[in-house]
Amino acid sequence: MSTESRAAIFAAIRANRPNIQPPLPDVPFFDTNAPADLVPPFVEMLGKMGGSVLEAKDGDPIAALRAAITDKGIIATCVPELHGDPSLQIRAIRPDMAPTSLADVEIGVVRASFGVAETGTVCLTDDELIVNTSGFLPQHLIVLLDPKQIVANLHHAYNRPEMRSHNYAVFQTGPSATADIEGVLIHGAQGVRSLRVLFCPA
Repeated sequence: MSTESRAAIFAAIRANRPNIQPPLPDVPFFDTNAPADLVPPFVEMLGKMGGSVLEAKDGDPIAALRAAITDKGIIATCVPELHGDPSLQIRAIRPDMAPTSLADVEIGVVRASFGVAETGTVCLTDDELIVNTSGFLPQHLIVLLDPKQIVANLHHAYNRPEMRSHNYAVFQTGPSATADIEGVLIHGAQGVRSLRVLFCPA
């Protein structure tokens, strides 16, 4: 078939295509049995996926965060809670940084837009990460999450504005893991070796 014939066929199809725009079906959120408090199911699923919760001692999440990263090597972050602390070896994440400049980072500290209780997932967008590689190049990741920003399931997650208003948004569920080599579970094969969530209001 020649290029001209193929173009003529496609043109005829386009010209005679019915102008029908059926309404989209109503998709339920499947949340009729969702608990009132979404933190416990989020924590449970986070643990099942290899992540953990960084406990805030004495109700001070930032003190727990500082204790978790002190003397742990290079820390990369863009969260304002850690800026200006001379006792920490902080590398501030800036928009002009090369993505590969975070390859030597031991712990990355970022804030999630929201969490998903159904899967123990956190959503990271370009607004929080600043440099997209800050979500997977560090050896370890600590994610600050406002407990009020946890949704019941992925149906609610995909209905969030982040899915439409950002150039980059990723769902991250626990640390990187693979078990396809002799059936041995390995963390950190393609990303962070550990992921901890710290409940911290925005």
